[in-house]
Amino acid sequence: MTTSRPGPTSPAPGTGSGRVPPQAPPFTLAGRPLHTLLTSRSRPLVDAVVARLAGEVPTYSALPPEALRGEIARIVELNIALCAEVLRTGELPGPEQLAGLREGAARRAEEGVPLEAVVSAYHIGVQLCMDEVLREAAPADLPAVLGASALVLRYLQVMTSAASGGYVQARQASFGDEYIARQALLSALLDGADLTGSAAAAGVPLPECYLVLSLAVGAHPDERASGVSTTVAARRKLRRLRVELERHVEGAVLSMLSPEGGLALVPHPVPPEEVGAGDWDWLAGVLDHMSRVSGAALTAGAAAARPRDVGAAARLSGEVREVAAVFGREPGLYRLQDVLLEYQLTRPGPARAELAALLAPLAGQHGLLDTLRTHFACALNRRATAARLQVHPNTVDYRLRKIAALTGLDTSTAADLPRISAALAALDASGGGVEGTGPGTAAGPGTAAGAGTPGVTGATGVAGATGVNGAGGVTGAPGSGRTEG
Repeated sequence: MTTSRPGPTSPAPGTGSGRVPPQAPPFTLAGRPLHTLLTSRSRPLVDAVVARLAGEVPTYSALPPEALRGEIARIVELNIALCAEVLRTGELPGPEQLAGLREGAARRAEEGVPLEAVVSAYHIGVQLCMDEVLREAAPADLPAVLGASALVLRYLQVMTSAASGGYVQARQASFGDEYIARQALLSALLDGADLTGSAAAAGVPLPECYLVLSLAVGAHPDERASGVSTTVAARRKLRRLRVELERHVEGAVLSMLSPEGGLALVPHPVPPEEVGAGDWDWLAGVLDHMSRVSGAALTAGAAAARPRDVGAAARLSGEVREVAAVFGREPGLYRLQDVLLEYQLTRPGPARAELAALLAPLAGQHGLLDTLRTHFACALNRRATAARLQVHPNTVDYRLRKIAALTGLDTSTAADLPRISAALAALDASGGGVEGTGPGTAAGPGTAAGAGTPGVTGATGVAGATGVNGAGGVTGAPGSGRTEG
């Protein structure tokens, strides 16, 4: 580590004895070391600097409160500690000590915070620190004030240079050659183009298979908070998603993500036919970690495929995710096995239309369809159904009898239960909600424009799907593979 220590300044030629020479470190005010004054007031200083940033720097005032109280406060605390050490030793920090400031500036770059705002933040922090420890200085302390001020200005120069370097490096990395090469490989995998050349150019060995994730990402609470920059909050969420995914995966994750969702290819060391329940449970756990760290609900469709079959797997996983969303499934990981009935019922055809028509007599009958949905959601428990609907159990019985009279489908008859369940699924898939409530009001995946994997060019939605057999080479291993976010 290279450090420098400024010595006392000699009087300039021709100035005579009237010039006050600065004191050499460690500096003292009224006998008290300046660095001790600074460290003893670190906590209130951190709060004061954060409040000043939020009040004076527009970009920081738009940051989420948890970012200001958390990461920004920690960087301010590190800055104070470094400044105190400089005042104690007279030595400027080297690259190792400045690494935390570089990393913090790099994160601001990833979040889109302007460089001028980052530099202003460091200057404000140093200014407040010096104001705090020098405000009690007396005339006799002038040598210490001069020496400390000169040294802190040199520290500010070193600190600003390090932070700016980290910021610029992060900005360049996002457009670097490695990023471009990996995106080219991802495109080749999706398009079925030359994989060997693209993989070699990216420096990424092709795995036995990819676990293909089509992600839908919910909004972070900060994206809806008043006074918080939606763009910054969304970028913070996206950065956390990427970091958490890459932290859990060995090998190069190829992704095309936006704050709303996208595609991720997770390399896996075994062929698709050998991917087992444990592998899917692991992936579900990774998804759960990503959700908790990012603060956003995640719904993912997943499929396993050899590199040459990634394009078909991307389409299938996108369709599975769409089906899970249309049928009101909770956030989590879903494979084709988890939504087999719903998936098949999203294939347009006369059978689906006939199934949905079984519930047509409930049109205009207030509360009946909602009661039927709720009764199935509550595992046919009349008391649980009544509690969720906030009605008396006798009311539930009355409505179920009326449904049976209108449709000929009786929930107390075992033979009718599969038909009722299939009819509800077909109704939801066709977007034919009778009462204007529940999943059926949303456009079904068979008619949704742009359905498919978000952000993936050429990944068709359910409307353009070729069905289960159309996903050639895509294998889903046994096991539920699902976790609720």
